[in-house]
Amino acid sequence: MKFAASCVAFLASVFVSIPAASALDVPHPIHRAKPQPHLTDTRHHAHPAAGTHTTAAKSAPRTANPVHKSVASAAHKPAQATLQRTSTRRRVSYERFTAPSFVQTQGDGDNIVGEDPTIRAAVMDALGNMHGTAVVINPANGRILAMVNQAMALAPGAEPCSTIKLSVGLAALSEGLITRDTPVNLGGFRMNLTQALAHSNNLYFEEMGRELGFERVRHYATQFGLGELAGYNIPGEQLGTYPDQEIPASQGGVGRMCSFGQGVNLTPLQLGALVAAIANGGTLYYLQHPTTADDIASFVPRIKRTLDISRFIPELQDGMAGAVEYGTARSLRVNFHELPVFGKTGTCSNAGTRYGWFASFSDSPMGSLVTVFFLEGGRPVFGPRAAELTGLFYRSLWDRKYFDDKTLAQSQSPAANTTGR
Repeated sequence: MKFAASCVAFLASVFVSIPAASALDVPHPIHRAKPQPHLTDTRHHAHPAAGTHTTAAKSAPRTANPVHKSVASAAHKPAQATLQRTSTRRRVSYERFTAPSFVQTQGDGDNIVGEDPTIRAAVMDALGNMHGTAVVINPANGRILAMVNQAMALAPGAEPCSTIKLSVGLAALSEGLITRDTPVNLGGFRMNLTQALAHSNNLYFEEMGRELGFERVRHYATQFGLGELAGYNIPGEQLGTYPDQEIPASQGGVGRMCSFGQGVNLTPLQLGALVAAIANGGTLYYLQHPTTADDIASFVPRIKRTLDISRFIPELQDGMAGAVEYGTARSLRVNFHELPVFGKTGTCSNAGTRYGWFASFSDSPMGSLVTVFFLEGGRPVFGPRAAELTGLFYRSLWDRKYFDDKTLAQSQSPAANTTGR
């Protein structure tokens, strides 16, 4: 009887242990650490809720959970399994931001004489109380239709974050390294240009940068207007800079420069001029911001240079469309669905300040609009938020019947209309 009782007690202990052991096969949060957006650079963080900048950690196959044990093994060593789980916990640290994300008023001190009042009102609606600037450009002639918070828009700029990928993508296409469909091996997985732009994959563009080399990367960047004034006699415009040499290897070298623009200072006007050239088929205009009645009456488009990119624009445009439809800029579609929009987000930070970029162009029967939203601040600031504000901007224009009124077509000069898409 004692022997039978002992057997029953032993079997009961085994069955009681099995559910606890099986629970160890359930993936534990500590083994699904969120990928860092910019590899090893601890200064750069994507917003944890945004899911914006994809890295290899997100795309590569998941490795086995080291605490997974067989049921039999765990059943006999539950204490050891528990110790292993607790020993893998890591303390999570967060970047401390000190820059303000919000303002009391927008547009104080702006010269708005030559701006389109409907577009300016829509920008003001979209920005709300966010600390930032927005520039809206007619890509058919380079005219700035609205520039809210002009002092910030004309300042020396900031790191372009992942918006630099547009320049790098065009350089790689121009050099024949890739097409939109070329699969690039990134160590355990492959990705093409469309996917890399849509999901803002850093590893892909680091690889492009290393393949191109610094001299070719810089050549195309300067051809596209980086490192030079974008405007034509715009008072107060300051220069965004592109370095003469590669950043040190200890900081990531040319790969890091091409994944999110470390070492580069980009202004909203420079980025707007480049996106306008993509939108119009390759004409890089000097941007102009008429501020007097005479300026408006005598406005004439001024071409800086013609870029040989027209055949590559559809290749790039697929990824920019993907960003809005299913990628890092999909927050734009929360507010606006009526027109096609093509764009690129950017998120990074430096010395307690986070930057959020979104540059885009739309397509409509009346022509395109180019928008650049640039935000500065703390944790509420990131690229997808700038994309969301762009959606609010287009929603405001749509609700104001802007496209029905053909206001954009009326603002284009006859000379500008000769430029093809």
